[in-house]
Amino acid sequence: MQTRRKFLSDTGTLTISYLLLPSFILSSKKVKNTGVQLYTFRKEMLADPKGTLQRIASLGIKQIESAGSEKGYYYGLTPKEMKNACVGLGMTLRSGHVHIDKDWQQTINNAAEAGQEYLICSTMPTEGQTVDNYKSVADVFNKAGEDCKKMNIKFGYHNHAYEFESEKGEVLYDVLLKNTDATHVNMELDLGWVIVGGKNPLDYFRNYKGRFPLWHLKDMNLEKKQSTEFGKGSLDIVQLLRHRQDAGLKYFFIEQEEYASTPFESMQYNMDYLKKISI
Repeated sequence: MQTRRKFLSDTGTLTISYLLLPSFILSSKKVKNTGVQLYTFRKEMLADPKGTLQRIASLGIKQIESAGSEKGYYYGLTPKEMKNACVGLGMTLRSGHVHIDKDWQQTINNAAEAGQEYLICSTMPTEGQTVDNYKSVADVFNKAGEDCKKMNIKFGYHNHAYEFESEKGEVLYDVLLKNTDATHVNMELDLGWVIVGGKNPLDYFRNYKGRFPLWHLKDMNLEKKQSTEFGKGSLDIVQLLRHRQDAGLKYFFIEQEEYASTPFESMQYNMDYLKKISI
């Protein structure tokens, strides 16, 4: 039998949890605070970064994640110029895809200057689809997370499909999860590549609750193994968003690598899709 004291305690906990939820969750079950990974607009960002950001803002995008390019992580702009361009358009440069290399400390310094909250390693720093290599990479990631924390930045890793291969009966992505310190290493789960890898993102939400504060939200054509517009592929976007609390989701970034026509038309299609759904 539930006592009055326990009832008040439980409801108080629920109230506190409610207040701590990200803003897009508190929006009458409509998706808000949408982000985009700038690889979606890779050619356009190289040609005209400020003009492209303006067009992105006009779509209703609020969160930006940058990617590497021929002109660096900020498309020829300085970190501060990139930050100011986003702020001036009502957007936040929230995250960036980078590599862990000889310039790692400078990459962290630049991210701090850009005002980023996250730095995400976009590919495995060493090759080798073995448990031993993934354990070694986990050590690298733990150290990278400590490096970032000193500059008040959160470190994370973005998966593709190959991490879900197995070696010696162990799923390699699970090896990363088990051997990285959750306080220093965040996981940006690319939902599309998870299903291409033959796994279900919901299983990871359940088995590793709270480990996935960032997502790449993309629908996938499994026959072609490439991204497509929302609702045209095999990803149950609504179902996944309804389990966002299990994942620990704070921000998601739409990433579209292939398009039916142009990246802006595809992104407009995706934004219209999100406006129609309830979560």
